[in-house]
Amino acid sequence: MKQVVIRDGVGKVVEVPRPQIQAGRILVKNYYSCISPGTEMDSISNTAKPLWKRAVENPAEVQKVLAAVSNQGIQKTREVVKSKLDSGNEVGYSSAGIVVEVAEAITAFKVGDHVACAGTGFAKHADIVSIPKNLAVKIPDTQDLVYASTVAIGSIALQGVRRASPQIGENFVVIGLGLLGQITAQLLKNNGCKVLGTDLDPERGIIAEIHGLDYFINNSEEDVVKKVLNICDGIGADGVIITAASSSNQIVSDAFKMTRKKGRVVLVGAVGLDLKREDFYQDEIDFLISTSYGPGRYDEKYELGGIDYPLGYVRWTENRNMQVYLELLNSKKLNLDKIINDIYEIDNAGKAYKKLESVTRKPLAFLLKYSLEFQKNDSLYLNTLPKHNIKSTSNKVALSLVGAGGFAKGVHLPNIKKLNKVFSLHSIIDNSGNNAASTARQYHADSFSTKIDDALSSSKVDAILIATRHNTHGSLVLKALKAGKHVFVEKPLTLNRSDLRKLEKLFSSKQSEGQILLTGFNRRFSKYFEYIKSQVDKRINPLLINYRMNAGYQPLDTWYHSDIGGGRNLGEACHIYDLFTYLTGAKAVDTKVAKIAPATKYFSGSDNFIATTTFDDGSIATLTYTALGNNNFPKETMELYFDGQVIHLNDYRMMKQYGKNTKVIKSRTPEKGHYEELKLFANAILKTGSWPIPLWEQIQAMEIAFEVEDQLRNG
Repeated sequence: MKQVVIRDGVGKVVEVPRPQIQAGRILVKNYYSCISPGTEMDSISNTAKPLWKRAVENPAEVQKVLAAVSNQGIQKTREVVKSKLDSGNEVGYSSAGIVVEVAEAITAFKVGDHVACAGTGFAKHADIVSIPKNLAVKIPDTQDLVYASTVAIGSIALQGVRRASPQIGENFVVIGLGLLGQITAQLLKNNGCKVLGTDLDPERGIIAEIHGLDYFINNSEEDVVKKVLNICDGIGADGVIITAASSSNQIVSDAFKMTRKKGRVVLVGAVGLDLKREDFYQDEIDFLISTSYGPGRYDEKYELGGIDYPLGYVRWTENRNMQVYLELLNSKKLNLDKIINDIYEIDNAGKAYKKLESVTRKPLAFLLKYSLEFQKNDSLYLNTLPKHNIKSTSNKVALSLVGAGGFAKGVHLPNIKKLNKVFSLHSIIDNSGNNAASTARQYHADSFSTKIDDALSSSKVDAILIATRHNTHGSLVLKALKAGKHVFVEKPLTLNRSDLRKLEKLFSSKQSEGQILLTGFNRRFSKYFEYIKSQVDKRINPLLINYRMNAGYQPLDTWYHSDIGGGRNLGEACHIYDLFTYLTGAKAVDTKVAKIAPATKYFSGSDNFIATTTFDDGSIATLTYTALGNNNFPKETMELYFDGQVIHLNDYRMMKQYGKNTKVIKSRTPEKGHYEELKLFANAILKTGSWPIPLWEQIQAMEIAFEVEDQLRNG
């Protein structure tokens, strides 16, 4: 399918695979999508800037890069940055089309419904888009899809008006008569207000007046504040809604000055906010922020989880705002006839963006139009890249990567690139077709897709590397094994205990005989643990292990703490349970857990706990896992005691052994075994057939994690 991305300051149409249906979503064949000049010009200007200028303007991003260099080294960090730049920015957040596929359990939509869609990252400029159910609304078959494609912009304007709470007969000023301002002015007129509008462009004033604006003030020619005060009988406006986009602080200052005592100013657009106290303090002017489409915006439980707010408590959610906006369009109470400047075929999207850049007088809105045909066949899923002179893969593992997220692009793919003598990259599979395509090009994969079955059904694929979100691991592992593939899965192996039994059954029945399964418990493969293991294997007595993970705080509403991530014990601490199993080489006998009872809900006991496991060889291993600490202190430290020896590991940068044997190992950056585990995975497939981690050890690490989880939740 075709999709628009902004790369190097240019709007480009690229061919990418179409998205797959996901739980809680619908697939929509776009008929139209709306280009909002203000928002999308920002994307164009930002990607056109050289890296040094972006760095100056975004020092926080520079700090992230420096931290990445410290932790991962320059080369891997360079690969991540390059990947981000090469993929470009996916644009578009408002569209309309027809439903072509519906996930199970969704009853509000059916195939063939006409819908309007909203949301950055969802309602993109693309032939087919994947939309969470709360970001789509049905529209009558008789309603014009052209105007319906402005639903996101209209809902933003509507939420701004709701925040202003206009009353019949009040005087309101709209600052900035772009697309948002034009719709805002009409909404205020529908509320029975006298509406004044200001802008630098007189043509925008003319258009607004055609649609009912009472007064237009050209702020390039007139003193806006004086003019407003004059029209409003010297009292000032009851309210001001700012829909302009500018870095100037003067706009908000003027807004306060033209507002009456105890009036209100609502910020919808993006302007400078260096506020002057004297502008609003004495008159007790309310300054309100309007957040996008309304309640639910930026709430993952609402937008991605599909959980609605009860109407009796939240009357106007973003979805209900979208519905009302479409009703106003359908009843002709809003008129966009003069506002939509032009409609471009998707193939000509580049021309639309060039026009945005070249014209002095910015248009109010462009629309992109898409082919009305929908063909559901494999050509929509799989796109094959030109060959890159890859040699015969008879002595290589043909690998398909599933899930091209930040970790895969920052760690696994650079390592696969280094290991090109034992790996050939067959394909990149990702939910985002654009991400799959750009990642495949960067790392010279043979193909890219959004459909995992393309890799599983291919006789050319030897192994699957799964780096998706945690909640998908178990089912994908089983699916790949049943397809006859070797499997490398990032930790955790699964979030479902029942999957462990299924894996045991699968391998005990010899259905997967000869296949390799490796969970990404990489730490055991680092040079530090290679040495530590060589020492503890000589021991006479049990081990006493103290491992401390200063994990850092993660907000409790992030995906890591959700059903998708499974929590930090299952999602991260499982690494350490694997180390305990590896070092002892013994079966776990018992696990006891103690967690804190936080005084506030900022912290959680689920990521602040101590877990102690005893093993059948008499060893005792304790993990202290905490989010209470500080990132200036090392993240991971370990003290290991045995036979008069002490080994101290400091953040995978230094290890020191005390006792009869003394040893110091250092590295400039943390070395956690990611490269080594992939090398061993390939070696196991091509040569030895020996599992890098025995199945029982992989399962035991997860069993300990599940036992800890049970006690964290119920203990």
